[in-house]
Amino acid sequence: MPSAPAGTLYRGREGMWSWVAHRVTGVLIFFFLLVHVLDTALVRVSPEAYDAVIGTYKTVVMGLGEAGLVAAIVFHAFNGVRIILVDFWAKGPKYQRTMLWVVVGLFAVTMAGFLPRHLMNVFGGGH
Repeated sequence: MPSAPAGTLYRGREGMWSWVAHRVTGVLIFFFLLVHVLDTALVRVSPEAYDAVIGTYKTVVMGLGEAGLVAAIVFHAFNGVRIILVDFWAKGPKYQRTMLWVVVGLFAVTMAGFLPRHLMNVFGGGH
């Protein structure tokens, strides 16, 4: 197999897509935190406005958004550990693909544990 040109090791492969997903989840988590700080700050400005905003969060759409947020955080956390290992463990680059599949497996197991209970609450079955 011919070697890839310099700088193209990840292009179009799992490494590239995990890199993209890590950046996307990081940006999504940042925007959630920004909105969370702003809506929490409302309590000091107007408790009524705060209650109104919090009331809008009790919808199915927001419940699904919470599931997406948890998915982003879980992937970002597990993939972050993988990135640390790739960067700082001498054998990390050799096992980066295997570690990505471990991340995917841990993500699937974690979400399988979280989603059923959360979705029961979102759709009214968890009372």
